[in-house]
Amino acid sequence: MKKDVAEELGLRPGQSIPLLQELHILTREGKINQDSRRKLKQVYHLYQFIEKLLLEIPSEGGHPTLADHGAGKSYLGFILYDLYFKPRGQGHIYGIETRAELVEKSRELAHRLGFDRMSFLHLSAAEAADAAQLPEKIDVVTALHACDTATDDAIAFGLRKHAGFMVLVPCCQAEVASVLREHKALALSRTPLAELWRHPLHTRELGSQLTNVLRCLYLEAMGYQVTVTELVGWEHSMKNELILARHTGQRKRAAAERLRAILGEFGIQEMEARRFPELGSDSN
Repeated sequence: MKKDVAEELGLRPGQSIPLLQELHILTREGKINQDSRRKLKQVYHLYQFIEKLLLEIPSEGGHPTLADHGAGKSYLGFILYDLYFKPRGQGHIYGIETRAELVEKSRELAHRLGFDRMSFLHLSAAEAADAAQLPEKIDVVTALHACDTATDDAIAFGLRKHAGFMVLVPCCQAEVASVLREHKALALSRTPLAELWRHPLHTRELGSQLTNVLRCLYLEAMGYQVTVTELVGWEHSMKNELILARHTGQRKRAAAERLRAILGEFGIQEMEARRFPELGSDSN
């Protein structure tokens, strides 16, 4: 493909055209529709964040390693490999996905393209934490649009694997909202703050916001520096919150205390054991 055509399509230098065609981002004629352009923009934008993190990891001893949870068709993993891992000849990407047919298709595509340092595992994030196919340490954990508690499972995986970085784009958070609904009558009698989730739409929206706030506090309590930003403009996707976590080793007691205080304020203390099991009292 000519350089000016690639630039017009918004492709990166050195981007594999056969890969984009196999992913059905480009047609066989080299065309791209608006939906694919939007999807590609999201992946490229996320790639920019991840590339900066990968550059901090020494490329020796098989590193960097990256585990992509809820990989789906592995758009992110393939593009990361094509643009970063392949030209450097170092590192390994693990795509973790529960749908067997997508895992098999990704394996076949990686084989056809000669992407030898990509593995695709038919596992959940929870199962992957103890899977023998994965190394003891993973440098970067990603979860793009991982639905509901799958993001929490990816965080638990990252903690177990001593991840240096986690890159999370949560989606469809429903668990906190369901717990809020369950205790709504009691909460309304206890505090006027319950008006924030009295109406069903507000319950869903507040539940989503609260979920991500709790995740950020948990990561800080477990020794990560957390940044929250937008993935892309809201006109491209409503599932747009990007959580970047960098391991510092400095566990924050204040974050753990605030997390527990929020759980108590909203009457959802039951979630601590289920979603924040590693929350300790030995934070700084």
